Amino acid sequence: MNKSPRFLSARATAVSLAVMAVSLVAGQALAQTKTLYIGMNGGTMEKTYTGHVFGAFEKANNVKVVVVPGTSSDILAKAQANKDNPQMHVMFLDDGIMYRAIGMGLCEKMQASPALNDLFPTARFRGDMAAGVNIGMTGIAYNKRMFTEKGWAPPTSWMDLADPKFKGKVVFQSLSSSTFGLHGFLLFNRIQGGTDKNVEPGFKAWPTTIGPNVVEYIPSSAKIAEMVQTGEAAMFPLTPTAVGVLKDKGLPVEYVQPKEGSAVLTVGECVIAKNSEPALAHKLAQFLLSPEAQAAALEHGDQIPSNPKTKASGTAAALVKQMNDYMKTAVTVDWDVINENRPAWNARWNKTVER
Repeated sequence: MNKSPRFLSARATAVSLAVMAVSLVAGQALAQTKTLYIGMNGGTMEKTYTGHVFGAFEKANNVKVVVVPGTSSDILAKAQANKDNPQMHVMFLDDGIMYRAIGMGLCEKMQASPALNDLFPTARFRGDMAAGVNIGMTGIAYNKRMFTEKGWAPPTSWMDLADPKFKGKVVFQSLSSSTFGLHGFLLFNRIQGGTDKNVEPGFKAWPTTIGPNVVEYIPSSAKIAEMVQTGEAAMFPLTPTAVGVLKDKGLPVEYVQPKEGSAVLTVGECVIAKNSEPALAHKLAQFLLSPEAQAAALEHGDQIPSNPKTKASGTAAALVKQMNDYMKTAVTVDWDVINENRPAWNARWNKTVER
């Protein structure tokens, strides 16, 4: 049966209105998708979180999480430069730099949540102004191939770095630019009778103990892989996670927990003060402390969980158990004292140790 022109016109109008309505709803839904920016280390960490962690949060909250990559110092500088008009919502920083950020007023206090309450005590920053998303520690790593060839027993103490047989074979990161180097020096300083407030014993003893064994002071750990391959490096401060990365590349390195203990190294997160989406930012921060998020980060990136309720199996479970054993003798350093005195320490180190 033929339709009248009026009927066809009305139908076309109805279809057009329906299409417009669908388009409008779709457009509104698209417009409601917000973007959160999070500062963190690039490389493995960025790939792990973007590929395997953020997705669940994005889907549940109709939000896109975008990483602003950089070192902790880079991220801190960006946050400080935009303090009055933040471009990021959440940031990950190494614990020492996180305490600086807190002191600059760049962080909001973490909101109470079950996940926050579940964290290891060492992962809760003073006043809950930040919280650890993963944990680690700085101990000693050694070149297993070299040790085997020389018939040396694996190191057991920070003072092994001062053993004369390792002369010209110790690599040490610079105190002035590396947390690993700073940790190693501070634990050596404690063995000499010093404290985080009093580093005189460490500086006094260094030239006649570890100092003569150091073949090179390096600004970061980036050069260690090369120095292991060339046989220049026998021992150096490093974390179990960093050792795992080197081993995955086929390098003959192993980690040992010194008998005097290691230094706790935590990557913390904080919600940036005055950010444009505080409710969503806090929600993201809480999610990243959850067992769900930390299980994904562990499985896909060997990020050791700060939440002990995180479930793990197989090699991941073995890794967590090992790290928990290391934590029994790990010590925390006083970052408030360190950050107050570090400029003077840096100058002294550069003048008297790396001269």
